[in-house]
Amino acid sequence: MKSLSPRNLRATVALLAMGPVLALAQVNPVPEDAEKAVAERLNMQFANGIAAVVEEKVITVDDIRREIAPLLPQVQRESRNEREFNERINALQENIVQQLIDRVLIVKEFYKDEKRRVPASYVDNQVAEIIATQFEGDRSKFLAYLRGRGISQKDYRKEVEEDMIYGYMRQQQRKSASQISPVKIQTFYDENRERFFQEDQVKLRLIQLTRQTGETDDALKARAAQVEEQIKAGASFVDLARLYSQDSRRSRGGDWGWQSKSDLRKEFSDVLFTMEKGQTSPALVMTEGAFFLHVEERKVAGIQPIDEVREQIERILQQQFAQQAQERWLERLRRNGYVKHY
Repeated sequence: MKSLSPRNLRATVALLAMGPVLALAQVNPVPEDAEKAVAERLNMQFANGIAAVVEEKVITVDDIRREIAPLLPQVQRESRNEREFNERINALQENIVQQLIDRVLIVKEFYKDEKRRVPASYVDNQVAEIIATQFEGDRSKFLAYLRGRGISQKDYRKEVEEDMIYGYMRQQQRKSASQISPVKIQTFYDENRERFFQEDQVKLRLIQLTRQTGETDDALKARAAQVEEQIKAGASFVDLARLYSQDSRRSRGGDWGWQSKSDLRKEFSDVLFTMEKGQTSPALVMTEGAFFLHVEERKVAGIQPIDEVREQIERILQQQFAQQAQERWLERLRRNGYVKHY
């Protein structure tokens, strides 16, 4: 047998040391049939097919599988091996079980007020919409789906009604946190000023003369010169853009809104950010065509004034307070409800 050189020997030893790792990667890839793998895991975990009981409602393995199924392709794509796949599925499963529990508790909370009811016509319309969008308007496919799940049309209508209640009640909780005082907005602004730093910006209007097939630079410049003469004569840039520009913003007078340096190609930004408010550039001749840039407004780099970011802060705070209020609400429902996990 031919002996190995020291260099080859070291490489062989390294490969042998990696053997268990390579074998593990080969033996435990992400499951190809994710639905089957998840079904087997759930059946092993919940031998009686029941995951939890909430009030009088039983949450089954099939309920969990139905919620997980649409999310499996993404979990497969984002998992590098079976271990990571299982970790993601565990977290997803726990989250779904909690959502299903919360759904039952929220629906119960809705019905505590005897005056609250969902009109039958609302449910009818929603079921009709589902048949139209999810079953291509084919009622036979819809009925086959119900048979596959082993539920009646009455059961399905109840599910739809509870979905509507669930959405309504969560929306009501979000609305309850929608009032944000000016003091809270000011406090958030003072504590997070760095979040509102803004680069130099210009409000840009643009005229583009697209280069025609075979058109030379001289011919393009001659066309641009006609526009430039009218600009120098004091014609409205907005009117000229509507008349001559060949880009997608022509009907808007060439309005491209507020732009930062990082938003624009260098050939534009190098010119645009040396200009003052009201100035128009000479024609910039490029491969695509000729361009006139007009600075309608300018903003200097710095922290934006609170009045410019007030609405943005209000949205941030509304989202934060709504999340906090909803968590407190759900904690109360969970505390006062009957929940048994299996």
